Amino acid sequence: ETGRKKLSSHGRKRAAKRRLGAGSGLAGRRPLGGKGGEREPSGQTARGRSGFSDGNSKWLAPAKAKKTQPKGNHVELSSDGEVEEGSWEMEEDGSSEEMVDDYGASSSEEEELLPIEKAALKQKPDREGLSEDDSEEEDKEEEEAEEASKQKMGQKEEEGADLQLNLDIDEQFKLPTSEEIEKEDILFICDILFPPAEPPDLHVIHQRIQGNVEVLQDFGVKREEGRSRQEYLALLRRDMAAYYSYSDFLLTKLMDIFPLPELINFLEANEVPRPVTIRTNTLKTRRRDLAQALINRGVNLDPLGKWSKTGLVIYDSTVPIGATPEYLAGHYMLQGASSLLPVMALAPQENEHILDMCCAPGGKTSYIAQLMKNTGMILANDSSAERLRSVVGNLHRLGVTNAVVSNCDGRQFPKVLGGFDRVLLDAPCSGTGVISKDPAVKTNKDEKDILRCAHLQKELILSAIDSVNAASETGGYIVYCTCSIMVEENEWVVDYALKKRNVRLVATGLDFGKEGFTRFKERRFHPSLKSTRRFYPHTHNMDGFFIAKFKKFSNAIPQTQKDEEPAVEAAAPSAVPDTIITEPLPKKKKLEGSKADEGQKLPQPALKKKRSLQAQRRPLKA
Repeated sequence: ETGRKKLSSHGRKRAAKRRLGAGSGLAGRRPLGGKGGEREPSGQTARGRSGFSDGNSKWLAPAKAKKTQPKGNHVELSSDGEVEEGSWEMEEDGSSEEMVDDYGASSSEEEELLPIEKAALKQKPDREGLSEDDSEEEDKEEEEAEEASKQKMGQKEEEGADLQLNLDIDEQFKLPTSEEIEKEDILFICDILFPPAEPPDLHVIHQRIQGNVEVLQDFGVKREEGRSRQEYLALLRRDMAAYYSYSDFLLTKLMDIFPLPELINFLEANEVPRPVTIRTNTLKTRRRDLAQALINRGVNLDPLGKWSKTGLVIYDSTVPIGATPEYLAGHYMLQGASSLLPVMALAPQENEHILDMCCAPGGKTSYIAQLMKNTGMILANDSSAERLRSVVGNLHRLGVTNAVVSNCDGRQFPKVLGGFDRVLLDAPCSGTGVISKDPAVKTNKDEKDILRCAHLQKELILSAIDSVNAASETGGYIVYCTCSIMVEENEWVVDYALKKRNVRLVATGLDFGKEGFTRFKERRFHPSLKSTRRFYPHTHNMDGFFIAKFKKFSNAIPQTQKDEEPAVEAAAPSAVPDTIITEPLPKKKKLEGSKADEGQKLPQPALKKKRSLQAQRRPLKA
């Protein structure tokens, strides 16, 4: 029909439903021209009009909202999300009616739209009713607003660039003057004597350390004119001592060993504890079975690495690792990853005689026993009787049956017992590789402690070498290791042993680790020290460790070294006390006198009597 608006597909469907409902009495019709509450006096009433006594009657009654035709083209969304053009009102018999679905609810789309969609529909007819001039003015206003926003963004970018330039300028490290350093030193001393309420700003110190390191890495370009490298290093050492709580002596030693970027990594790694690791006791179980048993108890673990067939690393646990039934049964031993390496380098064979010179607390001894499958003999020695208690307990718990425990001084050991196939010497040291376990090492070590440890280590390594039988068919090896990173306790001691005994360095058999030093400051060591291995916490995530492996090729002690020592001392009289030089002179006189006495050719009975008298006087003098 002419004058009728074309309905959409959904509108047609609704009209068909309405007609069917009108014929079957399922839905009522309501004129749009009347009042909202009035109804046609027909026999058909809307569903839900009456018959409800509860509070839901209003909600169940048909909607009375009226849909009006807006001006202009109007686009609406259907309930299915499709676009409907125009309105779905339809005039029928000279009156417009609202369509009602078969459930009695009004088909008005206002109830289906979201609030934001309703607001958009209200704004759309208002904009359509504006004149062309108003729309042009609005377009101009929008363009002006866009230009203003672009200008603001450009200003912000320029300000950001200027701010970045200022930051770059401020980030350039400037060395403080001597007066400022003196003031800081005075304040530092005052802070020690009279502790302040607020601690120093560690963030500022850390930034200064980073800036100082950057300058020192490219000193020729970034340094200030008139400032020397020593001034930068002195400030860096002082800042690191304040930030990481190290003594000036230890920091100086560490700065000689590591490059500056690596030194920062080493100091940072010492602030973090090493992972908890355990070693499977293959005398009682397998690693796979142990791992499954611990996982069932709520332990999160992984294999230690490809280099170890028995190690496991523990990430977290719901039960204490040192009190599980598996631990008490001796299925594993709590042991650091670095402590496994010396035994692997020693490579003990079955039915050998092995000496563990410093065995406490027994982790390495039990590892040797499980590699030997409880065959042969292990002499577990330690100079501390207190620490031997833990050794005995661990050996019993782990099921070691081929070990003998002794309490002797390692320096006297060749006289006590010798002829071993292999010797493991885990020498006492300063502990600079295990700072994460013992932070007291940062401040309580000085030059005397390092030299005292080095002297003891030299004595022990000579005793260990003398305790080995060079003629052993399977052995003749000595492994020397420390948990220190000091050159004085490692390469210096190894180089000393190479000069004093008939030994040579061999490969440790470890695929990783850094090579030992062959030159350090003014010292030059034997080139074979490249076969030694160093392990650091910041590179290998284990305690700092040093390992060297010797092969003894002769049981004879070289005598030439003794003849060379007086020559070396005589060549440098200024470095040796005068008493050492003057002592040999009286000995020469005595030798000459004895030769004169021999020239007198005394009778045999007189000589025997004289010697007997001298023998009787010696104990009296003692």
